[in-house]
Amino acid sequence: MRTVNQLVLASTNDHKFLEMKALLAKVPGIELVKPTGLLRNADKIGIVETHSTYLENAAAKARLVNQGCHYPALADDSGLEVMALEGKPGVRSARDWNVEKVLSGIKGQTNREARFVCTLALAIEGTLLTATGILEGTLTETPRGKNGFGYDPIFVPKGETRTLAEMTETEKNAISHRARAVEALMAECSVHGIQFVKP
Repeated sequence: MRTVNQLVLASTNDHKFLEMKALLAKVPGIELVKPTGLLRNADKIGIVETHSTYLENAAAKARLVNQGCHYPALADDSGLEVMALEGKPGVRSARDWNVEKVLSGIKGQTNREARFVCTLALAIEGTLLTATGILEGTLTETPRGKNGFGYDPIFVPKGETRTLAEMTETEKNAISHRARAVEALMAECSVHGIQFVKP
């Protein structure tokens, strides 16, 4: 049994940090911290996102931060996969694409199915644990809502009528791809004898 009380998020994205902190608040004993101050050149974490899969990107970031600051490191790589675009933008969602480009790419398409994918990687003491969460939905024709970030204003989860950006943070965090990935990762931690405890 290994005990952990602090995780370093392998990202300098403030939106992602706040969302992940809210999701991990449900797990007693975890304190999520930013890499800034613990890791030299923390702003360069994203340069290892050169791989073709979410898993490879998340694993590379988690290992980089874990080896750099010797704290357990949690990394996420996420993307939007649009069926009419043959799964694009995928791992390139945050780099080469944006809301306008996606909407332009599916203009006039009847198939507006899409899904958010999130893969988490936890690097701790030479061990790498991973988990993936998926949220199915459809894309709107125009952005709606002011909450959230990224593609939230154009994504309507399956069974919903509102976009993620029209939901409250609590509503979004109950169903999001990241929430599902966190739940799956906590199950993996339990299987591998990793326990989160307050210091």
